Amino acid sequence: MIRDAAPADVEQLLRLIRELAEFERALDAVEATEEDLREALFCSDSKVFALVAEEAGAVVGMAIYFLSFSTWTGRHGLYLEDLFVVPEHRSRGVGRELVTALAVRAVQLGCSRVEWAVLDWNEAAISFYEALGAQAMGDWTTFRLSGPSLAALGGRPDS
Repeated sequence: MIRDAAPADVEQLLRLIRELAEFERALDAVEATEEDLREALFCSDSKVFALVAEEAGAVVGMAIYFLSFSTWTGRHGLYLEDLFVVPEHRSRGVGRELVTALAVRAVQLGCSRVEWAVLDWNEAAISFYEALGAQAMGDWTTFRLSGPSLAALGGRPDS
């Protein structure tokens, strides 16, 4: 069953985020706490949302996303920040159901696209996304400004 995440899911969402980070070889980069997630997902003006896949009362997958905007289409899109299904539930359609639910949400909201990034070494994920009809945006390179560089550019070199 795919449903919108509820405050009671925060502990499980953080568990899945940590499992995803471990898979991506970056567990030490996870700084989020349950309180961070609770505030981000369930505050009155939330800008981030989550779907969960539930089986027999257990959360076995998640899709965390937020609205983006395309100046070229003049419409919002959805940016899929994290998609994760616990290993023992993979190859059973759970990931497909999560992405399908996200696509339904995008269509309902009048979005022009759903976008996300995938690590170039994650061949299983790339194959999965291509099987859904997604296309790699090979001409684009993702950039990130964070940590001391963000603080310095943003006027807080002491951070």
